[in-house]
Amino acid sequence: MDEPVFRRIATEIAERITSGELAPGDRVMSTRQIVEHYGVAMATATRVITELRDRGLVRATPGVGTVVAGLPRSAPDRDHIVRTAITVADAEGLTGLSMRRLAAELGMPTMSLYRHVADKEELVLLMMDAVMGANPPPSLSPARAGWRACLEALARLQWSMYRRHIWLAQAVSFTRPLLAPNAMAHTEWAMRALGDIDPRLQFRAAVTVANYVRGTAVGLEEEAQAEQETGMTDHDWFETQQQRFAAVLATGKLPMMARFAATGDEFGLDVLLEFGLQRLLDGLAPLVDRAGPVAERAAAGPAVDQGVSKAPRSGAEPW
Repeated sequence: MDEPVFRRIATEIAERITSGELAPGDRVMSTRQIVEHYGVAMATATRVITELRDRGLVRATPGVGTVVAGLPRSAPDRDHIVRTAITVADAEGLTGLSMRRLAAELGMPTMSLYRHVADKEELVLLMMDAVMGANPPPSLSPARAGWRACLEALARLQWSMYRRHIWLAQAVSFTRPLLAPNAMAHTEWAMRALGDIDPRLQFRAAVTVANYVRGTAVGLEEEAQAEQETGMTDHDWFETQQQRFAAVLATGKLPMMARFAATGDEFGLDVLLEFGLQRLLDGLAPLVDRAGPVAERAAAGPAVDQGVSKAPRSGAEPW
């Protein structure tokens, strides 16, 4: 079978690169030049450039065009790949992270990535667990600080992680949890902080707090994307909407909101996070404090209601 035209042209250009005729940094033919020189269609010319890129011979340089890549780098290890993926996702979100985009950042052929990670799903799992591993639970003693202070500290640590890694909340799931040892260690630490209480209450309390923080953080990526697209922070955006809000409130149809607006109180996800966290812990306090150690309850006789219902199992408990 005859070799495809695009591959034959790519091989010809590749030979000029490997022979040293074209040095690293030199521009190679653009798609338009390939069309004119070889008399092929634009689609064929595009496949030529893609073939050369997949071979790791060329790279795209903004404002310059397609140039000869430098000498092949040593093969990156998995940790380096994951760290680079985190950097890309921090800047562009999970939607901006693809195997092709990551390969370009690493300066390697896309297919070579699959020797290290099976697919994007596994890559995101490794990214999430790496971030969790780099942020271990606080160095607090539940015996000295108390369970509430421990859960507060862990929640704020996790919030700071979501703030730094806007994609992270999308990667964490409590309904279809992935096997991520470092993430599971956060839950284990929270359960230990709650003391020797009923394991169901212990588990659900720990996960409820973590899921609350994660749920609030889901809005961070949208917030960052909106700021990137408009060039305005949330505060800047609200400033541009002041007159419209004032006009709506002036109708008298929203008296409670008008009364709040008159206070001039700051509003944002950080404020909501802290307010909700305190109310959530307030609600857990009576359950946890009256639960007591499992051994004491066993000695006291029949168990009392500790806020743990016998709900039907969903089939898979989240971590």
